[in-house]
Amino acid sequence: MKPHIQIKLFANLQPYMPSSGEKYHINPGISIRNLLEELKVPQEKARLIFIDGVKADLSSTLDGGERVGIFPPVGGG
Repeated sequence: MKPHIQIKLFANLQPYMPSSGEKYHINPGISIRNLLEELKVPQEKARLIFIDGVKADLSSTLDGGERVGIFPPVGGG
């Protein structure tokens, strides 16, 4: 059985959220960059990336079982 991750996309990234976000199947060793491509999320819209609550980047890889949170750039005024 393929490993899976839990994905949470926040704010204006929610339209990219797959219906299988609670159990999104991946190929072990996939990078965050490739995951974003699969989900059709433009890289410039993914500003903050967390894997199991730890800040990560586009080159971070996933093996299965992780919780991934992706946030867009935060605007303020």
